[in-house]
Amino acid sequence: MEAASQNWLLLLALMGAEDPAARMRVLRTLEALGAAVVRDGAYLLPDTEDNRKALEALADYITKSPGTAHIIKASASSPEQQEAFKRMFDRSQRYAELVKTVESLSLGFGQTDPGAIARVLHKQRRELEAIASLDFFPTEARSRAQQALAKAEAAVRKLLFSAQAQATLGKGESLLRRSWATRKPLWADRLACAWLIRRFIDPEATLVWLEKGQDAPAEAIGFGFEGAHFANSAARITYEEMLARCELTRNTALTRIGSIVRFLESGGMTVPEAAGVQTLLQGALRRSLSDSELLGEAEKTFDLLYEAYYEPAAG
Repeated sequence: MEAASQNWLLLLALMGAEDPAARMRVLRTLEALGAAVVRDGAYLLPDTEDNRKALEALADYITKSPGTAHIIKASASSPEQQEAFKRMFDRSQRYAELVKTVESLSLGFGQTDPGAIARVLHKQRRELEAIASLDFFPTEARSRAQQALAKAEAAVRKLLFSAQAQATLGKGESLLRRSWATRKPLWADRLACAWLIRRFIDPEATLVWLEKGQDAPAEAIGFGFEGAHFANSAARITYEEMLARCELTRNTALTRIGSIVRFLESGGMTVPEAAGVQTLLQGALRRSLSDSELLGEAEKTFDLLYEAYYEPAAG
């Protein structure tokens, strides 16, 4: 998010000492916005529409806390001061720390489970996005971080998806970089399949949500409905079919998730964790405004389950 304007917004805020919780909320909000601290009670941000709206909402909250807040539009008095203001938003150190973490992971290539490395890289990808969202004046540091992360992700994909890349639907037809389609409504099995695809089978997948009766695009791989490339069998739900056909059944964390998904879809032997997962998915279903948003919420649940169940190989 690059600030095109050369103007600045200065928030002058005074909070009463009688409400420490409100003060903490204000400080956390300013931190989330990426505001620079000029001095106690004075906070600086580039003058953009998003920042103005955010500060106006925060100022309104402060005055109701009670407290006082004033937003002042300011300009630097000289080119030197302008550069000094910009340096207050320098994210280079955070990018450097991320690059250091990413590059250190290369020591585990070929030794550590690539799935474990992929999970760390996934977290670093989220961290990069968080830093970049507050990087108002991008420099080469951002590019270096993006390149380091992309290089590591490519190396891990080569390790992690070597078996899956050989799994084909037909002669010469790979599972990688494809469109994947399933039918609505989305529930445990279809959501778990979509998560599995993006995390372990085709990280660059494009997901398509089909209405009832709608045909899948000709080039798409279908899953989770009758006649799809991956569908329920007599013994397994679609998620378990994917595990078997993509050679992922040796991953015990994935198979444990499968037992939960199977119970939520078809019942059978009780799985203690299933009730909690069902509650979380129902909450995600109610709060999500779109199918993509629903998947994003569901992915958080399956990510946490995987973290809880995953056991690194001994030695």
